[in-house]
Amino acid sequence: MLKLLFLSTPVGPLSSGIGGGVEFTLYNLAQEMLRRGHQVNVVAPENSALPNTSIIEISGQLQISAQSQERDILICLPPNSVLGNMWEYARKVQDQYDLIFNFAYDWLPFYLTPFFTACPVAHLVSMGSVSEAMDHIILQTVDQFPHLVTFYSQTQAETFGIKEAHCLGSAIDLPLYKYVNSPDDYLAWVGRIAPEKALEDAVAAAQITGIPLKIFGKLQDIAYWEQIKQDYPNAPFEYVGFFSTDELQQYLGKARALLMTPRWVEAFGNVMIEALACGVPVIAYRRGGPVEVLQDEKTGFLVEPDSVTGLVEAIQKINTIDRMACRSSAEQDYSLQALGDRTEQWFHHILLR
Repeated sequence: MLKLLFLSTPVGPLSSGIGGGVEFTLYNLAQEMLRRGHQVNVVAPENSALPNTSIIEISGQLQISAQSQERDILICLPPNSVLGNMWEYARKVQDQYDLIFNFAYDWLPFYLTPFFTACPVAHLVSMGSVSEAMDHIILQTVDQFPHLVTFYSQTQAETFGIKEAHCLGSAIDLPLYKYVNSPDDYLAWVGRIAPEKALEDAVAAAQITGIPLKIFGKLQDIAYWEQIKQDYPNAPFEYVGFFSTDELQQYLGKARALLMTPRWVEAFGNVMIEALACGVPVIAYRRGGPVEVLQDEKTGFLVEPDSVTGLVEAIQKINTIDRMACRSSAEQDYSLQALGDRTEQWFHHILLR
């Protein structure tokens, strides 16, 4: 049995949705490690909640998300930083654990890596390159401690110039997702509603095709959302809400297709495998994680990045995709057991050094 301490993202409480896919990954890995008999405690900002998980809540000011800042932004911690407080707690209790696992995409945890001497600090790099300071500290950590750093995908790692990276991928709890063979007549879009996710492209495609678009996720940037409504007053779209996994899959499974339209390199795209598990084909820009996950013309379509025309053409061909092939792809490659096996192997590799 391993004693594991997971340190969450400092941009928002767990279950708030602000942390995006990293919240999803942390929860799934915590549950799988617990199922395997390991001890798992999670350090997270106050007001966090995860079912069946022991959380140490830490107070303090939240960190600004890295993707919302400019590439040349300086390293900054607010007064009474929750990030600083979380890692001060980890420093004090490090001798009680076999391994600390960092999920935060922030400069401080990577910088602190060599200063934790009682147990190693492993890192999941949860996004692609978004700032010069993060690029530098991630590359420095990979150079000094290559065994301690993992990525979601090789495509993501290459945004830092890393040609051969250790990659964990991602996974879902497959029994939670019901296969739907006969969809309703609508498209789905799931994610944080923020400019880097380019929701407006999906709305534009819905307007051209006339197929309704249902939007799910955290409404993070209200001004951006209001601008979309102003720019597309006649498009058939609606914001449905931010839901738990159980609620989301009931809507997602009935969609004809999931649209993924990020402007940036998506590290993986957890919602993509959630959709596949429901039998829903995915139409995604050919950048980032979807390139490694989607089987073009078999489980969906990869289209030219930032091309609304490409989205429309793919939507018009969506009935050529076998929904059972989508479900089979999720079952084969993205089960929690498979992710748990990869994670355990990596942890043991770290501890045997």
